[in-house]
Amino acid sequence: MLFNSLEFFLFLPIVFFLYWFFFNRNIQLQNILLLVCSYIFYGWWDWRFLSLIAGSTIVDYFIGLKINGVDNIKYKKFLLWISISFNLSLLGFFKYFNFFIDSFIYLVSGIGFDFTSYWTLNIILPVGISFYTFQTMSYSLDIYYGKLKPTKNFISFAAFVSFFPQLVAGPIERASNLLPQIQKLRKFNYKQGVQGLRLILWGMFKKVVIADSLAANVDYIFSNYVYYSGGILFLGLLYFSFQIYCDFSGYSDIAIGVSKLFGIEIMSNFKFPYFSRNIEEYWNRWHISLSSWFRDYIYIPLFNKIDDDDIIDQNLNYKIQGIKITLVTFLISGLWHGSNWTFVIWGLIHSLLYLPLFIFGSRNYSTDKVWDGKKIPSLSQFIKNVATFFCVMISWVFFRSDSVSNGFEYLNLMFSNFSLPASQRSGIIFIFILILLEYLFKDDERNPINFKMRFFRYSTYIILAYFIFSHFKLINLSQFIYFQF
Repeated sequence: MLFNSLEFFLFLPIVFFLYWFFFNRNIQLQNILLLVCSYIFYGWWDWRFLSLIAGSTIVDYFIGLKINGVDNIKYKKFLLWISISFNLSLLGFFKYFNFFIDSFIYLVSGIGFDFTSYWTLNIILPVGISFYTFQTMSYSLDIYYGKLKPTKNFISFAAFVSFFPQLVAGPIERASNLLPQIQKLRKFNYKQGVQGLRLILWGMFKKVVIADSLAANVDYIFSNYVYYSGGILFLGLLYFSFQIYCDFSGYSDIAIGVSKLFGIEIMSNFKFPYFSRNIEEYWNRWHISLSSWFRDYIYIPLFNKIDDDDIIDQNLNYKIQGIKITLVTFLISGLWHGSNWTFVIWGLIHSLLYLPLFIFGSRNYSTDKVWDGKKIPSLSQFIKNVATFFCVMISWVFFRSDSVSNGFEYLNLMFSNFSLPASQRSGIIFIFILILLEYLFKDDERNPINFKMRFFRYSTYIILAYFIFSHFKLINLSQFIYFQF
């Protein structure tokens, strides 16, 4: 079920009404309702894949109880690997089977035998599998490291895994944040509900109006890039940079807003990343739930394995080990996004942008406030902001291209044949509107459209709603980009 669909606009008020008016006095009934509705929400695409969510839920529920109940380190590690292996097996088969087979076939194609017809399969990628497998794995990992106690309530755990607002495209929630909220009785909070509706309105605007409007230009330019001048290709890349941001952050805004309607606060996933001043700040603001997942479960644990002597001495070996860990983390992050070498190149570019900060040291900017709370950035901050955005934009070429060679060809044509574009500039107005509104909302990403003057607040509601309904489609709905990941 899509957030930007008529079905969801009928589904949400029905669930909301039942949740607060029929099941509001019994936490167990509330959670059963959430669980059933979450399975309906997910099964709307293909009910057969519900078995994968159920399987991941059952395995990690019992693994969590087992890990907490034993003292033998080797046995605990064995149980943890059962959880990790099961979830990665699901992810690996459905998302990466043909990718690795195709890569193997390419390497051995020189021997003259065609493996393709024997080994490749017509596999459908289940929506959201990259998100809920990482969410359940983090539960087992947190119990293993002693950061969390397992729950004995299976309904609560199942509701945590399948919580429908963030099930298919995040944020990737941690059990330490979401599970305690599911296990306690919720009471409706009017202020929280209003904030939720604002986020839904803002997220819908970013997706339906801005992202979907830019999508037509992006698709046309990238499909015909060999026929365009560098200026048009630059615009196409600029449009995609804002399309994917509005598409994905719009989904996260709607997910956070819908969660608020049910009295639940899930984590922020975007904090105005295009206002970042270096690549480290960017990754602290972009897809926060994923970047923090890789930081906590891959990057930091690998650093913890470096010898104490190297850490104390800060010698060359420590730097070399750190470079390797950074490369591995970013490459895995790239591969997480899709079964194509383009995503690996995208991850490699970001690792190369991050490595100078690690090697030479650089300021770790706070993400609490954009530009450290300043209304207007200094000249130095502005230059860093533009440079960081340009580097991120260049990396998006490979994220959007069908192949690595296409990505390099796109960049070559963009820089070697550059001229000011005479057409395809219609998307600039959408980008300008977004930047202006994000500037106004930059002090609190979880509570946009919070103008003190009622006139401006309600005027904004009406204008955003008008544009959403004028761009809304009942057929040929545009899916969210991150559904494919």
